[in-house]
Amino acid sequence: MKNYTSGNNFIAVFCYFYVKLNTHYKKILMKRLVLGLLLLASWQFSAQELYMPRNIKKAYENGTRDLSGAPGKNYWQNKGIYNVEVKVDAGSKTVSGKETITYNNNSPNDLNELAIRFVNNLHKPQSPRSGVVSKDFLSSGLHIKSFIVNGEKYTIDSENWGTVEKVKLNSALKSKTKAEIKIEWEYPLSVQSGREGQIDPETFYVAYSFPRVSVYDDYNGWDMLPHSDRQEFYNDFNDYNFAITAPKNFVVWSTGDFLNPDAVLQPEYLKRYKSSLKSDKVIHIATEHEMKSGKVTKQNKWNVWKFKASHITDFCFALSNHYVWDAASVQLKTKRASVQAGYKADAKDFEHYVEWMQYNLDWFSKKWPGVEYPYNAMTAIQGYADMEYPMMINDTSIPDDFQDARLTADHEIAHTYFPFYMGINETRYAFMDEGWATTLEYLIGIDENGEAKAKEFYQNFRVKRWINDPSAEQDQPIITMSTQVSGAGYGNNSYVKASLSYLALKDYLGDDLFKKALLHYMNNWNGKHPIPWDYFNSMNTGSGKNLNWFFNNWFYTNNYIDLKVTNASQMNDLLTVNVDNVGGFAIPFDTEISYEDGTVEKLHFSPSVWEKDQKQTMLTVPIKKKVKSVNLDGGIFMDYTPKDNSRNL
Repeated sequence: MKNYTSGNNFIAVFCYFYVKLNTHYKKILMKRLVLGLLLLASWQFSAQELYMPRNIKKAYENGTRDLSGAPGKNYWQNKGIYNVEVKVDAGSKTVSGKETITYNNNSPNDLNELAIRFVNNLHKPQSPRSGVVSKDFLSSGLHIKSFIVNGEKYTIDSENWGTVEKVKLNSALKSKTKAEIKIEWEYPLSVQSGREGQIDPETFYVAYSFPRVSVYDDYNGWDMLPHSDRQEFYNDFNDYNFAITAPKNFVVWSTGDFLNPDAVLQPEYLKRYKSSLKSDKVIHIATEHEMKSGKVTKQNKWNVWKFKASHITDFCFALSNHYVWDAASVQLKTKRASVQAGYKADAKDFEHYVEWMQYNLDWFSKKWPGVEYPYNAMTAIQGYADMEYPMMINDTSIPDDFQDARLTADHEIAHTYFPFYMGINETRYAFMDEGWATTLEYLIGIDENGEAKAKEFYQNFRVKRWINDPSAEQDQPIITMSTQVSGAGYGNNSYVKASLSYLALKDYLGDDLFKKALLHYMNNWNGKHPIPWDYFNSMNTGSGKNLNWFFNNWFYTNNYIDLKVTNASQMNDLLTVNVDNVGGFAIPFDTEISYEDGTVEKLHFSPSVWEKDQKQTMLTVPIKKKVKSVNLDGGIFMDYTPKDNSRNL
């Protein structure tokens, strides 16, 4: 049966029946039409109720974003096509390169300057950072040898550059035109490895390795927020062609499709690599001994490894001359994806990484979020960062706790969807990606470890440190810009509270409607740059519900989790429980009813109990036995004062 719930269909059906009715019923129907249109208008207007900063309002006024949650009719984003040649010298620990960037200015504005971002300048002694670093973290940073725009050479003194700097153009880059930018550069790999640097003297994680044009968007213009090593990243969807020159005997793992394995691998290892692309079983492409013996790569002094990735937000690679190389693949709905791991020979957890990743690529594709893994490859490198990159993760080894190790891999690969499938501004709105990765980690953890263990891990690792700390910085609104929140407050806003909000909404809507709304949001903004209001409005439209009360409750308040049973009474066959929401968050919870005969009944209440009144609610439960006591249990929604969650009758 066709659904006649939309505004246009409502009017069409009204008109059809209106002409067939007598005058009396026409008057009644006209009143109902007016009421229906008022309700429809009220629902549409309600999408404007959430607070918006003035620059965000301007984007909606300009039509680049729409209150339906979709990109507006005037939406645009800029794009770069990067052809990069980069060389890693394992002796001097230097990365050098040259690149040609074709930068498309799709904005309605002429650009009088270019903002150039180079995250690795974080290592310069004078750069601002979010915390203390060791001497091994520090380096001299980026040295630009040459900078040319449209054939015109610019004199650049990169000595005083931070992580993002502007270059004033001699000729403006006109709206709807493109510029050719050529840059030559070099920088040293830091001794201390984190998100990038020297994992060991002969293993390097090379990320954020090239100067790039910073994002120019519809709500802030140039993204000039410096990188501080806390908040993460915001990049355009670009096309990348990389030619990576590495020393003999160094294998390179990278973002993108591996274009020339025949040119860099010796026959036996080329055969193993190609077999892995079709194999469900793990293939040991190279052992530590084989790597060290010089059997794996072509025996040229330097080998050039070529990779390509299109419409993606970043590009990175790693290389080593002694890491074990495992690989297999996994059949997804429309393709077979390569899954690889590079690690030290004694890393017992990494021996399982390929199998774990096969499983989670399939699970994320089919279950949550239910979007097919969008790329052709995924590679895990043993490092120190527990950090995600497109098609790559850089994880610490946790050999004595396989559950923790596997969930770390799950979390980092879940970032494929947020922020890479969706081009999220992590610097400003970290909760838009870390909160989702934490949620997906929890959901797949239920499948991998069972519900009890998954809940225990989530409570202990995620929730406890927040809910048990009453200091003011823990209860700042989630919507607070991530650069304005520090310490544990940043982590709790970005990971814990955001994840709890997504799980509470899942409980409120139910799995089917929640997934429908989530996929609506993801379809709206895949390959684009969503902001929180795009999420709010997309979920409203996708669910067909006005969820603004929920978003106000979770994102715009200083709420926390604290329920209190103020009264419980039994009148014949009816149990009444009065609950105060002291903390304020609209959470789901279970009510455990203990009867005098020793039996226990558990009833679940979704966040809908707080929709009308977020301060208090009265539960009425039909019963047939004498009640001894009631207790409220939030599960992963841990209560600040659980002692007042019970009441004896």
